[in-house]
Amino acid sequence: MQPETLSKTNISFEEYRNQILRDFKIAVTSRECSLLGRREVLTGKSKFGIFGGGKELPQLAMARVFKNGDFRSGYYRDQTFMMAIDKYTVNQFFAGLYAHTDIEKEPFAAGRQMGGHFATHSLNEDGSWKKLTEQKNSSSDISPTAGQMPRLLGLAQASKVYRNEKTVQGWDNFSINGNEVAWGTIGNASTSEGLFWETVNAGGVLQVPMVISIWDDEYGISVHAKHQTTKENISAILEGFKRDEHTEGYEILVVNGWDYPALIEAYENAEKLARENHVPVIIHVKELTQPQGHSTSGSHERYKSEERLKWEKEHDCIKKFKEWIIEHEIATEEEAIQIEKECKKEVRKGKTEAWNEFIAEIKAEQQEALAQLNALVANSSNKNFIAPLVKTLSDKDEPIRKDILEATRKALRYVVKENLPEKKALQNWINSYIEKIQPKYSDHLYNEYDSKVTNVQEVKPVFNEDSELVDGRIIIRDNFDKLFNRIPEALIFGEDSGKIGDVNQGLEGLQDKYGEIRVSDAGIREATIVGQGIGMAMRGLRPIAEIQYLDYILYCVQGLSDDLATLRYRTFARQKAPLIIRTRGHRLEGIWHSGSQMGGLIHLLRGIHILVPRNMTKAAGFYNTLMESDEPAVVVECLNGYRLKEKMPANLEEIRTPLGVVETLKEGKDMTLVSYGSTLRLVEQAAKELLAVGIDAEVIDVQSLLPFDIAKDISKSVAKTNRLLIIDEDVPGGATGYILQQLMDNQNIYRYLDSKPETLSAQPHRPAFGTDGDYFSKPSAEDIFEKVYQIMHEVNPKEYPQLR
Repeated sequence: MQPETLSKTNISFEEYRNQILRDFKIAVTSRECSLLGRREVLTGKSKFGIFGGGKELPQLAMARVFKNGDFRSGYYRDQTFMMAIDKYTVNQFFAGLYAHTDIEKEPFAAGRQMGGHFATHSLNEDGSWKKLTEQKNSSSDISPTAGQMPRLLGLAQASKVYRNEKTVQGWDNFSINGNEVAWGTIGNASTSEGLFWETVNAGGVLQVPMVISIWDDEYGISVHAKHQTTKENISAILEGFKRDEHTEGYEILVVNGWDYPALIEAYENAEKLARENHVPVIIHVKELTQPQGHSTSGSHERYKSEERLKWEKEHDCIKKFKEWIIEHEIATEEEAIQIEKECKKEVRKGKTEAWNEFIAEIKAEQQEALAQLNALVANSSNKNFIAPLVKTLSDKDEPIRKDILEATRKALRYVVKENLPEKKALQNWINSYIEKIQPKYSDHLYNEYDSKVTNVQEVKPVFNEDSELVDGRIIIRDNFDKLFNRIPEALIFGEDSGKIGDVNQGLEGLQDKYGEIRVSDAGIREATIVGQGIGMAMRGLRPIAEIQYLDYILYCVQGLSDDLATLRYRTFARQKAPLIIRTRGHRLEGIWHSGSQMGGLIHLLRGIHILVPRNMTKAAGFYNTLMESDEPAVVVECLNGYRLKEKMPANLEEIRTPLGVVETLKEGKDMTLVSYGSTLRLVEQAAKELLAVGIDAEVIDVQSLLPFDIAKDISKSVAKTNRLLIIDEDVPGGATGYILQQLMDNQNIYRYLDSKPETLSAQPHRPAFGTDGDYFSKPSAEDIFEKVYQIMHEVNPKEYPQLR
């Protein structure tokens, strides 16, 4: 009996049969991994597991049409898909479960993410790009629900850019005529998140080639769809996004997740529309199951009715697939059972191999530690205290590195007053062990290759006698003009960035010159503006995403913090996204334009450089520097600096402002004043006024908060002045607290201080509106003057009598 056609390609029945049986084998293998993976968690070999059981069949259909150059942006249920595109093996499944720190054994994250977070390698070992058009690609997953959606938008938009922007064509490392599709996956319940709706809306507006698969098993963890989705039907409420003969929009397809032929047809249709015509598609895959519940943390029997559990058993997609195979005489029941047995055997074998590979390295380290400890026991007068530590470690059949360091480090406490060569040997072993092991868990937060941005050398602005005084916006505008002319893959987008040239005219006229693709407007949707940037940067473009004001960045902190800031780290430097966030802040007025987010950003965005130029010349230099490297950054331009006059540099295009380098604006001997951004102007004003009362302050511009003062130049200033005041407009304990921590912990300035180090920040509330609101909410020149004077009064009350 000839089964119904599943593909338009002309292949023999034997080839067709082999395709289907391969799919069946992958589905069964994936399910067996999930089942055995759960047992590994429950026996304590892994901390946690979250698996893709019940979603196997639609992922096989998606894999059938996933081509080289395509990108996936999905979530932690997609293990079957990764196996189907030959990017995931049984051994790697278990290596991820055990958190194996070898990037060769666990290629997605080297153990840094829990299992089920998938990624392919976009970069070579030296940090250079691979040829992405010659491989199947998956952007690195993140756990936050729906967090993969904004990035999906950018991955798809890159194809739009490559197809339609002539200046970047020919980059066949990244695209072949924009033919690549971005494939997104999301659970039905997660479509309740705002990031999903923002992405869907933006994708419909931009008409980018993305296909969104919604895996619908009626539950979100333990919560039924009736509490999640209006009408309990996501495709029904998405109908307003559906395209018709008059308006653009989405193609929306609905298919049952256990219907293999219908799934194949749906995905073939979706692929053709997206790849050829750049029409976005949503596929609502219904009637899926989740036979193991949400994760290893609980059981779905606790919240599903008997009727639902019975229905799930009957409609399990693998069970239905097997029945279909037998019914259409593709294989006999005996042949299907034999495949299942072989898969179970393969999974058990892979699990054993993965565990042995994982534990062998740690056991070798355990033996090294025991050798050190036994030598210490043999010679120490406190052997009775050390011996139990040795026994505890020796009895560990399945040790972890924590066990090793607990035993060895505690042993040192018992010999702290003994002078033994074995003690010295143990100290050296512990230090070298930590030095060797710590990078497995901590390196690659930033670029560690020669291409790192801190290797870009400073080029100072050059001014001639006839250098013109111009508005700061002219400097930033002309620099962007030169940058876009020099770097064809550079583009900028955001609210008001295109037609009017941004709200402060820093992009004036550039859309007319470079076109609507490279200088473009975006809707009021900060999260997906950042998502556009992340995705396009992952595909070789050099995007600058403009967030109109600093406080609007709060809308996109989740994507910046969880996705962009961790990308290089969580992929063990196998993926990167050199996205620049351009925004403006400092000395903004009013509760909603307060510019007081710096402390939060510093702590939430480790992995992203945070730069705070005091004027537009410095800002221009930062953009030029960043474009020479491949690292993400936030550049905060001074909002009140666009109309202030600056000299136009003669070498604007060549300027490079270095990262992690402070600049001394005024030398002095009595006190070091440290600040950044617009507040610096007030500091400089106060420093001049302080001279009138005999106080000579040194003024230092931080310039970049991440990285911070790599050469430790501030400590050199404090060594001279012996006093420190840090001034900014953030809330108390915000950025000033961070700066003080850096100076105390990393630069040891306490050695030089004759007075308590002080900070001067804004009030702990958002600023009130108006000039007076600003004056009473943020540090003024008078506040700075009086704070400095009060410190000097405490030093020498006779010379500096009480001011007030």
